[in-house]
Amino acid sequence: MTHPLLPKLRQLKLSAMAQTLDVRATQAQEHGLTPVEFLALLLDDELDRRNQSRLARRLAQSGCDPQKTLARFDFAAAPGVNHSLIQELSTCAFVARHDNVLLCGPTGVGKSHLANGLACEALRRDYRVCSRPTHRLLADLHAARANGTHTRSLARILNTDLLVLDDFGLQPPSAQGAQDLYEIISERYERRAIIITSNRAFEEWGELFSNDLLASAALDRLTHHAQTLTIRGASHRQRNRRKEVGGSPEA
Repeated sequence: MTHPLLPKLRQLKLSAMAQTLDVRATQAQEHGLTPVEFLALLLDDELDRRNQSRLARRLAQSGCDPQKTLARFDFAAAPGVNHSLIQELSTCAFVARHDNVLLCGPTGVGKSHLANGLACEALRRDYRVCSRPTHRLLADLHAARANGTHTRSLARILNTDLLVLDDFGLQPPSAQGAQDLYEIISERYERRAIIITSNRAFEEWGELFSNDLLASAALDRLTHHAQTLTIRGASHRQRNRRKEVGGSPEA
C-alpha cells in the first residue's frame, strides 16, 4: 500500500479506489490494460461503494427490514400468492406510475414480508421509501404535534416516493388519526405510491374512519389505480410452530 496515488485518493475521499488500487494496478499489468481501462475499473469500484453506502443509509432511514426481501420469501409455502403479479410489481413500475398496492388476507400469510420486499426493491432503484405500521405512523404524527415537528414529519410522509402502511386496521385510529390518515391518502393520490397490508376485509375498512364521508373518499382514492392481492391460506407462523412441536422429542 505504498502507491504514490494513495495520498491523493484519500485526500479526495475516494476510499474505494484507495482500497482496490494495488489489486487493480496488478490486474492492469497482468492483462495489459490501457490507462483508460485501468481508470474505469477504479471508478467502478468507487461508484459501487457509494451506491452501497447510499442504499444502506436509505434502508436504515426507511424503516424496512433488510432480511425480509423477495428473494427470501418462500413462494412454495404460499400457494395463495400470485407469483407473476409479485414479479411484475418488483420492477417498481407501479411506483413510477404512482399506483397503489393492496395486500389483504389473514394473519401470517406473508403480507408484511411481501410489502417489505417490494419496498426493498424500490430502495435499490433509488426511490425514497417510508415503511411503518399504520398505528405507529399515526402515533408519531400525533406526538409531532406536541413537539413542533408535525409539518416536517407530515411532509416526509407525503413526499416519499413509496409509503408502506403495514397492518392497516389492526388498531382503530383516534378521530384525529382518522383525519390524518385521510389527509395522507388524499394528498398522495395520483402523486405518490402506497402499499397497504391489512387482515381486514375491504368492506370493513370504512369502519376505521368512523366517518362515512371520509371512508368513502379515502377508499375511492386508494382503490383507484391499484393492484389488489388477496392472499388466502394458513398462517406461516402457526404452520412452522406445528412443525417444531411435531419434531420435538415429546411428540
